[in-house]
Amino acid sequence: MTALAIAAEDTAPAQDPGPLLPRMLTGDRPTGRLHLGHYAGSLANRIRLNRRYESFFIVADLHMLTTKNSREDIAGVGRRAADMVLDSLAAGLNPDHSVFYLQSGVPEVAELSLLLSSLVTVPRLQRIPSLKEMVRHAGQREMPLALLGYPVLQAADILAVKATAVPVGRDNAAHVEVARELARRFNRRYGAVFPVPGLVPADVPALPGTDGRAKMSKSLGNAIYLSDPPDDVVAKVRRMYTDPARTSPGVPGTVEGNPVFLYHEVFNDRPAEVADLKERYRAGKVGDAEVKEKLAAALNRFLDPIRERRAALAADQGLVEELIVTGTERTRREARRTVAEVRTAMGLTTALAGFRAAARSRARRAAAAGAVPLPDTGCPG
Repeated sequence: MTALAIAAEDTAPAQDPGPLLPRMLTGDRPTGRLHLGHYAGSLANRIRLNRRYESFFIVADLHMLTTKNSREDIAGVGRRAADMVLDSLAAGLNPDHSVFYLQSGVPEVAELSLLLSSLVTVPRLQRIPSLKEMVRHAGQREMPLALLGYPVLQAADILAVKATAVPVGRDNAAHVEVARELARRFNRRYGAVFPVPGLVPADVPALPGTDGRAKMSKSLGNAIYLSDPPDDVVAKVRRMYTDPARTSPGVPGTVEGNPVFLYHEVFNDRPAEVADLKERYRAGKVGDAEVKEKLAAALNRFLDPIRERRAALAADQGLVEELIVTGTERTRREARRTVAEVRTAMGLTTALAGFRAAARSRARRAAAAGAVPLPDTGCPG
């Protein structure tokens, strides 16, 4: 079992689910290409679960607006969304088992987010540490309202399609817990509408960046992308942070917490090689150059088939766009049904239905009396 493996009990669907598979939902903001941190944190789990679950993958462009909302940011959504889907398919997701959709193309999710927002407090959301981290990474001095409500909108994404499994990185685990709380709270108050989604966490911690920072991130410029050419991978690995206390190859080094060795553990398919490097590194019998050279070779072995599949998929012009369009239409149908159930459960349809009945009754009385009816207000019904 590799470091990317997950426990079977975390992913097993309900026994004998019948013709319909349980549902999975996850996704990313369209802020750029996917990198190794995405793969270790969530994408590996998505690929494992893809055939066992009815899989919805969100291109979260509304979530992107919380920290990136310039006209230039928004104008680039299409290109970045296509890159994300290409990367996901190239990494191993099956297009026949995947529903990719653009979040802004499903406005019912925003309505559901508003309806759910009355069930959570501001102090509860302020306790989520990742939101403060997102503010810092975005260089913002204060938290926008949209960012504070990010977990509620994320809950609406999950609950709109009634997902039962949410594979995410550990930095998003607290967000999924908000979705679980909201599902339970809604069901208790208004009646059972939502399944309580289950979190499927990654087995590995957040993958550090090549600069040694705690997390690989596009905004920090410390990422190795799934689509990076081999020479770029070699160059980035050569610049990687290692043991700062080690001044020469003859000095014993620390393996624990060393980003280069964490990458070896996660991505090197030759465990005997990794064990040998660790032993010699601790003994001061191998230099950082050899450790990095073998890591670069391991990463390129891992990325070669991904790059090959990506090139073939990109050559099929219009494929990605078609997947996003059909997926968005499919997801919107699901979200419409869910919102209708939610409005009925909450009783939000009662008042308008009563008004319509009274208006129709008045119109009938007016017609019977020969009176001129009021102009049509455009009220459906």
